[in-house]
Amino acid sequence: MTRSKVLLTAAAVILAASFNTQAMNKREHHATVYEAGCDTCHDQGMGKFPSDEACLQCHDVDDVAEMTAREGDEVKQNPHNSMHYGKEAPCQECHGEHTPKKALCQECHNFSYPKFK
Repeated sequence: MTRSKVLLTAAAVILAASFNTQAMNKREHHATVYEAGCDTCHDQGMGKFPSDEACLQCHDVDDVAEMTAREGDEVKQNPHNSMHYGKEAPCQECHGEHTPKKALCQECHNFSYPKFK
């Protein structure tokens, strides 16, 4: 094997291993989805983020907005029904399945979301 073929093979093995390692970083609350297969969420292909439609197969936007509703001085701090995006913020802007993210709101605001997943 030529040196370039060896290097190319090694790079392919390292790249494949990195994808497998990333896929191992799983969220416990989605355990049943993993059993169904990656394409359950990765509806646009494995190299792309899931679409909002994939998330909405299981998560109802109205139910999620109700679960994250706040009261009193914090009533306008609902990340799933915000004054900026309403209920239309793209799921992947805040939520990452295999890598941690922070809420889009926290780009400008310092709201606390202790149950953020």
